[in-house]
Amino acid sequence: MTSIEWTNETWNPMRGCQKVSAGCKNCYAETFANRFRGVKGNAYEMGFIPREVPEMLLKPLKFKKPSLVFVNSMSDLFHESFSDEYIYKVFTVMREVNWHIYQILTKRPIRMKQLFDSKLKEFSSQDNIWMGVTVENCKAYRERVSILRNTNVKTRFLSIEPLLEDLGAIDLSRLDWVIVGGESGAKCRPMEKSWVQSILKQCEEQNVPMHFKQWGGVRKKRAGRILDGKTYDNFPKFEFKPIPPKSELKQIKVQLEKLFFGDAITKLKLGSSLRMENPTGSLAIGNAINSNQEHVAVS
Repeated sequence: MTSIEWTNETWNPMRGCQKVSAGCKNCYAETFANRFRGVKGNAYEMGFIPREVPEMLLKPLKFKKPSLVFVNSMSDLFHESFSDEYIYKVFTVMREVNWHIYQILTKRPIRMKQLFDSKLKEFSSQDNIWMGVTVENCKAYRERVSILRNTNVKTRFLSIEPLLEDLGAIDLSRLDWVIVGGESGAKCRPMEKSWVQSILKQCEEQNVPMHFKQWGGVRKKRAGRILDGKTYDNFPKFEFKPIPPKSELKQIKVQLEKLFFGDAITKLKLGSSLRMENPTGSLAIGNAINSNQEHVAVS
């Protein structure tokens, strides 16, 4: 479970990141991770250095019920440190463990689009994978939203958090959801009510659901998340698939373990054809991969 209002679970098959824009200045994930730098045996013994975490790849199989899953609350899936092959593994899990809905946010949309135009193309039709970008100011809006809009995926969303300035007029065409929130923590930058009201008005005019996460501040719980007397907990329409029976779950787990970690099958190169089927015929792993390679913090 997680305290993040717009999701149910978090999954971190990668850890660590690096600052790329103004929204990263007071990164709570970095602060949290660095508290445990050097603590032997801790998940963040290495601090916030970007790294792949293959032992976490199959964590979605452990969630007890269909869930909204925020992917990489402590990292960015498209960080340049992560190999294309490892990213492909993450998407393979999302496709095969398809009773969850996965929410992915990035500040690196160029790589996201490049991969969906090439090595991730086969995942474009997955309705349980939601792709989003973080937007904190006008510059980020200009640089990221048009790339997301033109990325070939089923569901697209914006996380406008921390909102650092008035975004003015925004085009929400081909976008399915908007999250808005203020920055929290000791060094937080204030968010004006009028900025949020402007986004809400434009979401309503363009028929895009908005989720208002928080006002933020030094004491974010006290500040709450009520806007003009209401809470906004809107989501795009979605429907969970049921979890398969235990026998099928076990087979999915065995097949993914074999693909990612086991014997000669891992010698197959990315792009080669491999197909495995469970009793329902639903498990289709289209590309084998030769690469063998948590606390949640979101302000």
